[in-house]
Amino acid sequence: MRIAVGGIHTECSTYNPVLAETDQFNVYRGDELLEQSNFQFLQAFTGEVLPTLHARAIPGGPVAQATYQALKTEFLDRLRGALPLDGVYLALHGAMFVDGLQDAEGDWIAATRSVVGEECLIAASYDLHGNVSQRVVDHLDLFTAYRTAPHIDVMETQQRAFELLVLSLEQSVRPGLVWVPVPVLLPGERTSTEDQPAADLYADLADLSARPGVMDVSLLVGYVWADEPRATASVVVTGTDRREMERLASGLAQRYWDAKTDFSFGSLAGSIPECVRWAAESQTQPVILADSGDNPTGGGVGDRADVLREVLAQQLSGVILAAITDEAAVQRCFEAGLGAAVTLKVGGSLDPSSFPVDIQGTVTQLCGEGGSDREAVVVTEGVELVLAARRRPYHHLSDFQRLHLRPEEARVLVVKSGYLSPELAPLANPSLMALSSGVVDQDIPRLIRTQTMRPMFPFDAQFDWTPTPTASARMEREA
Repeated sequence: MRIAVGGIHTECSTYNPVLAETDQFNVYRGDELLEQSNFQFLQAFTGEVLPTLHARAIPGGPVAQATYQALKTEFLDRLRGALPLDGVYLALHGAMFVDGLQDAEGDWIAATRSVVGEECLIAASYDLHGNVSQRVVDHLDLFTAYRTAPHIDVMETQQRAFELLVLSLEQSVRPGLVWVPVPVLLPGERTSTEDQPAADLYADLADLSARPGVMDVSLLVGYVWADEPRATASVVVTGTDRREMERLASGLAQRYWDAKTDFSFGSLAGSIPECVRWAAESQTQPVILADSGDNPTGGGVGDRADVLREVLAQQLSGVILAAITDEAAVQRCFEAGLGAAVTLKVGGSLDPSSFPVDIQGTVTQLCGEGGSDREAVVVTEGVELVLAARRRPYHHLSDFQRLHLRPEEARVLVVKSGYLSPELAPLANPSLMALSSGVVDQDIPRLIRTQTMRPMFPFDAQFDWTPTPTASARMEREA
């Protein structure tokens, strides 16, 4: 049994003005792919795994056309070199947007199909914040998506997709897909699987996937910050019993539709001034304040200084703020040196709608050898401010330990985040979410939509809808 493995994984806000180019991607080729933690389950496979290429970038703006085409061309060349194949497993995100190209994953999957032919089985795994299209469904045989947000089941999902593919090949089964797009687009921060009603909806997926004639049931909330026709919630069912698949897809889609007004933020949310004031008044610590509109893991630019401006205005001290992306400010800190006094303009270096803040402070930490990986910590007016040369999240404790910062001892920790990561959430006492401006703005109705299908909740509040399941073209041909 010969199975090729590869893919591309990133999430792109169409509102983000900064294109993702080649240097934003970590690309693993050949056996390098098998060494990555999320793919280690492949080592137990007794057949022949043929690793091709897997490219991954943190969420951001649209992928540059030249970057995408170069990665796709290399992937397809490696795929051709692996022929003949019994199966292909694609590890994807589902919310990639390529500059000048609609339905990027659909393009990648269709290109894969064109190389391997109609008889080869193709399985794909998605983030639950991915957007599905008929083109995606038509060229796949198996599909599954994460069932947790925050995402703690990434490797589990990838392993499930691969094992379903192996099982189908071993049993000479040719599965098909049925899907239902649901006209609801909500942010991940309002649909966390740790909160209701998503908790119950996602808790049922394993049992639904165990029904006779069904192999997997996936519920995707979609990616709201991509203004494109495929942006919508959806239910995708993989299996062999089309009638049962249609029944389950319709039922779960209806449940999601019925719950659309029940989703809410899992933490206290308010404006930036409100959140800073609440943090100042808190009798417990550390307060963790999420700057949600500029969250790099959601597609944010990461250079906005709005929360810093308000923290300084309200004279809040005992604050760690991580981080503001500003390569020039980091360069100034390195030139000045450790312990130096610096005067800086911070923020507003990438997003034209963002404005910098003038600060004076002392450089207390410098980290990183190369220009793009360098970080600096500047202490200013009771704030330990982390500056980063490139866009990156600060969601792991190691991100702070590297800089000799102790978030558990801070009065207030400000991070550019939506819902908190599994490592930071247990520290929050309490957690607050600032509904801040940015390219991943949580105020969904005010986002400008020119490509999204309409009607769509919450952009359109009052309309009727009935689930209509659609089978993949491959399942239609098998009928």
